[in-house]
Amino acid sequence: MAIRNIREMGDPVLGKTCKEVTEMNPRTRDLIEDMLETMYEANGVGLAAPQVGILKRIVVIDVTGEDPYVLINPRIVESSGEQTGSEGCLSVPGKVANVTRPNYVKVVALDANMKSFELEGTELLARAICHELDHLDGHLYVEKAEGPLMDVQSDSEDEE
Repeated sequence: MAIRNIREMGDPVLGKTCKEVTEMNPRTRDLIEDMLETMYEANGVGLAAPQVGILKRIVVIDVTGEDPYVLINPRIVESSGEQTGSEGCLSVPGKVANVTRPNYVKVVALDANMKSFELEGTELLARAICHELDHLDGHLYVEKAEGPLMDVQSDSEDEE
């Protein structure tokens, strides 16, 4: 496994739409492992492939630090409720802003073995899913920010 460079706001790759993954191969397995290692090293709770310069529909999420999810070709099929809270991003270092997201989402995706599964999440997991899936379509949370970006405080939550 290897730590990859995280692309930052202004990098053109972050504004592009990712392509679906059609097969699992050694390069894609390595990418997933690298994404997990990179996310943990950066103290994030999520990372999307375009954030490391790869235009594939892959995200990794771990809101507990112990239970990582790999989502390949994810699609939100249901959402409800609303939550507004502070959100950050590894591609927008040192900044946070308030963003309103659904409080519940259900996503359909493929796992690392290309098997279909559903994942339901509330609160932080729902926020992380929505945030990371936005990356796959070339969007950053700053587009949804309610008010100005603020500097991260030392006691703030992990960035996504």
